[in-house]
Amino acid sequence: MTSKMTKALTRRHFCKTATAVTAAALVPRSSLADSDFYKGKTVQLVVPFSPGGFYDIAGRIVARHLPNHIEGNPNVVVQNQPGAGGLSAANRLANSTPRDGLTIATVSRSIPQLYLCGESNVQFDPLKLTWLGSLSSYADDAYLLVVMASSPVKSIEDARKMKLNLAGVGVGATNTTFALIAKELLGVNTDVVRGFPGANDIWLAMERGEIDGQVIDVSAIMAARPQLWNEGKLRVLVQFARSTRMAELPNVPTGRELVTNPSDRTYLEFAENPFFMALPFAAPPEIPADRADVLEKAFMKMAMEPSFRAEMLQAGMKTSPVDGKFVRKVIEEAVKTPKDVRERLGKLIIAK
Repeated sequence: MTSKMTKALTRRHFCKTATAVTAAALVPRSSLADSDFYKGKTVQLVVPFSPGGFYDIAGRIVARHLPNHIEGNPNVVVQNQPGAGGLSAANRLANSTPRDGLTIATVSRSIPQLYLCGESNVQFDPLKLTWLGSLSSYADDAYLLVVMASSPVKSIEDARKMKLNLAGVGVGATNTTFALIAKELLGVNTDVVRGFPGANDIWLAMERGEIDGQVIDVSAIMAARPQLWNEGKLRVLVQFARSTRMAELPNVPTGRELVTNPSDRTYLEFAENPFFMALPFAAPPEIPADRADVLEKAFMKMAMEPSFRAEMLQAGMKTSPVDGKFVRKVIEEAVKTPKDVRERLGKLIIAK
């Protein structure tokens, strides 16, 4: 090796070393201490509805299992923050929650769609949230228009003739949206009673005979009122968010079967978009990248863990997990929906 070659290699080695030292100096302290960050910490898991419903039950199961997949094994504590159909909690998460990786939330699946429909009360761009993933992509679920089996309404044809009082949480919540869609597209004769704090409040009103029915997930029924389903005390009139009928409901039509006009069909499919990220979790925007990575990886490891899925199933919820990238893709696809379709849904679901 010549002296000239030695000097060249020495210079090259020096430059690489200097670059590495400089790069290390630029790495945030939190990245270097990533494995220690969550040790001894408490992570708050916000549930945007009152206790006892679908989101709440899932959130509490997540709180029990997620610490096992985060190095440092932090405590995860559930905090219910009901209000405005989940919108109040989502706005806080996006705008005023500290961006330190110590708060996550289950987010009402309808929020991104509300934003795309022009709801001014959604005070953030949903694509800017740090999406961790969704526990359900609706592979084994459906959104059902149900009434009590004691109701004289026995079919969708009856529901067009007889008056039904259907319940909803609030503006933009999918149970409210699909009660209104059943009225607009399927001709269901209904008044939609809005403003319930959460799913459990709706169930109590149904059981007391104060309302006739609601639109709700199969998994949510099995989580909150499995006995009503198992004892045949519920009657299903329509199944939404399905391209085919569920095997368990071969005699119940899908919304897509009943809507044959092409423009109405496009409209319905856009309305059904949130179900393909049916139970999403997120952290605030712009949390440190290393903590975002830790949380997303931990979420997916937890979601695929057999003991977690077994506990979810025991609670009545089948899981079909997808990661944060998939959730973002669902939202990005919704962004491509023609403006007139988005405006049409906005006129239906946004309170004036």
